[in-house]
Amino acid sequence: MADHRPAVIRITGLHVEFKASRGRRVKAVDGLDLSVEQGEVVGFIGPNGAGKTTTIKVLMGFLKPKQGEVSVFGETAGSAGARQRIGYLPEVAVYYPFLTAREALRLYAKLTGISRNHREQLLTGLIEKVGLAGRDRERLSGFSKGMLQRVGIAQAIMGEPELLILDEVTSGLDPVARHDVRAILMEFKAQGKTVFFSSHELTEVALLCDRIVLLDEGRIIEEARLDHILATSKSIVVRARLDGPPGNLPGNVITRSAGENGQVYAADGWETAQALQDHLKAHGATILDVNEEPPSLEDYFVRKLGHKIT
Repeated sequence: MADHRPAVIRITGLHVEFKASRGRRVKAVDGLDLSVEQGEVVGFIGPNGAGKTTTIKVLMGFLKPKQGEVSVFGETAGSAGARQRIGYLPEVAVYYPFLTAREALRLYAKLTGISRNHREQLLTGLIEKVGLAGRDRERLSGFSKGMLQRVGIAQAIMGEPELLILDEVTSGLDPVARHDVRAILMEFKAQGKTVFFSSHELTEVALLCDRIVLLDEGRIIEEARLDHILATSKSIVVRARLDGPPGNLPGNVITRSAGENGQVYAADGWETAQALQDHLKAHGATILDVNEEPPSLEDYFVRKLGHKIT
């Protein structure tokens, strides 16, 4: 943010409301201010209903805000000039099921204005890149959610956009596909292009992003560079065996897992970890292990949001 790169996305005072039952109005986005600079990879995260998809729809021009200014490359969000420079993947992409993957991508290539002379060569390269080689002549009706997501990613990147806006980009993808998507996004970043994406896969966010924007109830509650977050957070992991419930745990303690081999908790520091051990022992627990582990983005934001992060 300090190196004065041009703003690709600029949102100022964004308010979006929807009608609810009995005439009520629900605030989906409440006074959002956000800037994304050229070449950044920014993760837009938060619990379900936080306003992430609504904000993305405003950026694409699909929704009109009640109030605020939203621009992409200095042009009004949703304008033809802005859209021509964006590659977009919605949260749920719907395709005509009787087309093959290649036929669907060919249609998108025509709509994008790619000439016939370059079209088939381009499609072959895209199909290879997103891992659809050998499956591209199968009908989409037989594709899994993850395979359809690969088609959507190919469609989003085919016009060589300067900005990628992706809503839940890794949804439904297996580990190999996530690796492929990560490589594509890092290639975009290496070319000086910009990526703005929402995700519930916090591990992927940690691997990809320069900066994190955490949204809750339509408001930004945390905005920071990923390296700063990880440098200033700790996870002291306590493994214990309990015969009964642990009771009310000390603050800033997260339950990571519970099973036959014991329960695993993460504290935000050694003082909290000691308080946790004392508490567990008072409830009849046997402490099996205590270690400091590399900071976890998931631990950090669960502490911010409690049970809301999903």
